[in-house]
Amino acid sequence: MNRTVFEPSGQHILADLYGIIPDHLNDPATVEQLLLKSARAAGATVLSSHFHTFGSDQGVTGVVLLAESHISIHTWPEYGFAAVDIFMCGNSQPQRALEVLQLAFDAPTSTVKTIARGLANRTEKKSFTV
Repeated sequence: MNRTVFEPSGQHILADLYGIIPDHLNDPATVEQLLLKSARAAGATVLSSHFHTFGSDQGVTGVVLLAESHISIHTWPEYGFAAVDIFMCGNSQPQRALEVLQLAFDAPTSTVKTIARGLANRTEKKSFTV
């Protein structure tokens, strides 16, 4: 009998960053350049990016598409808060991307969850007697 065994093939980091200076969270071009820098620091391959501003002091949302998956962000300058989603597989290092963002935003407080994501990449053979 063959049974599929799941092993992590990627890391998904969910980070809530608090206490950020509001001006750092409001300019889509600045936020985009920061996410691109974080992707490069992680050794990821950038495919494209798209960012949107909600208007004066209303925050930014955006995504950087990677060959290894993605980095996305949504900001609330009025609360000094950014929600960051980093998912990477392969040889990339998503923790490095997070470190770049935490340092650049100078976030004094953060909550980070890391989830192992995976695809079936091997088969375990199990024998039994009836």
